[in-house]
Amino acid sequence: MSGFLQVCWDILVDSSVWMLFGFFMAGLLRAFVPADIVARHLGRGRSGNVFKAALFGVPLPLCSCGVIPAAAGLRRMGASRGATASFLISTPETGVDSMAVSWALLDPLMTIMRPLSAFVTAMAAGLFIDAADKGDEPGRAPAESDLPLAPACSSGCCSCSGATKPTPAGIARPSGAPGPEPGDPFAAPGNGGAKHVAAASSQSGAAVAEHAQAGAATASSWRRFLDGQRFAFDDLMGDIAPWFGLGIVLAGLITLYLPENLGAMLPGGGAMLAMLLISMPMYVCATASTPIAAALALKGFSPGALLVFLLAGPATNAATVLMVGKLLGRRSAVIYVTTIAVVTMACAVAADAVYAALGFHIHSWLGESGAEEGGPLSVAAALLMLAVLVRAMARLAVRRFGPHTN
Repeated sequence: MSGFLQVCWDILVDSSVWMLFGFFMAGLLRAFVPADIVARHLGRGRSGNVFKAALFGVPLPLCSCGVIPAAAGLRRMGASRGATASFLISTPETGVDSMAVSWALLDPLMTIMRPLSAFVTAMAAGLFIDAADKGDEPGRAPAESDLPLAPACSSGCCSCSGATKPTPAGIARPSGAPGPEPGDPFAAPGNGGAKHVAAASSQSGAAVAEHAQAGAATASSWRRFLDGQRFAFDDLMGDIAPWFGLGIVLAGLITLYLPENLGAMLPGGGAMLAMLLISMPMYVCATASTPIAAALALKGFSPGALLVFLLAGPATNAATVLMVGKLLGRRSAVIYVTTIAVVTMACAVAADAVYAALGFHIHSWLGESGAEEGGPLSVAAALLMLAVLVRAMARLAVRRFGPHTN
């Protein structure tokens, strides 16, 4: 038991610095990237939207369950089936948090190949679905799609196009600021000194207003920053915490109890196919899948097999596929699953080829990086990460099982 706990602790120490960094970046995205940017670019028309959907989905920190309502909202706003499917694939397969953990637990090359493969897979699925949809009615409600987008602001991190912003036109000017008018005492002949005083007063008032405006903007930015971090370490962490904890436990079990050369026992593409069959029906978010992939790498699995597990699991669990069928139709759901399987396997073969061509070995990288970790900073980050995880899981337990008051 002590050996198992030690392995789990080592995995937490290896990942915590980058995990915390990833959630911090997720908070910045939430705070300073307009909440309606995806809807504005994908909510109308079809031209180029598949590309945009795949691109926007790569950095967004949404797991498989969180992306479904977002995609349903895009569909209601008029996004094509292909753009909606593209967003559904690239968003859960990767994100700023999972990319940071990939750097910590895997290697730099996989950190690049993972979002790139997610983007290619999402593009392919979206284009195939839109091609199959050509000539059919898109199935969207014109009354909704033609309405101007008006996002609802529930927090300071939401950037609305209609939000009130302090502007010079909205600032009350002091008396005397407007130009002189007939009858104005400052306009009378011989009152040059009074005119000068009025001009100085106007400039002073404008300076005060400008200073107040800058202070309000700073306060607003700080409030948005805090709201973004609260979202990252409360809401997002609450969604991921149970699965990340489970991922660490499974990684510990794999490290301790599976044969060292398990990956080599499966010939040719057998390891990739096995990863595909195992990962497609199961639920695992992108961040939680990373420690499991790292443990499998130490058991001899090739980078391509790891990439299959990292991509297929978050995008194709049973609940997501059922929702895709309900949202986009059965034909689109079949194309969705088939494209993910085929393109993911192709990306896996390409990944093995790239690693071989560059002479890069993920197993040796993991061994070397693991030997250098465990310093004071990593241990402090692990303790902080453990506290954040426990807090998030406690909040989740209270919400689900605590007393409910009307």
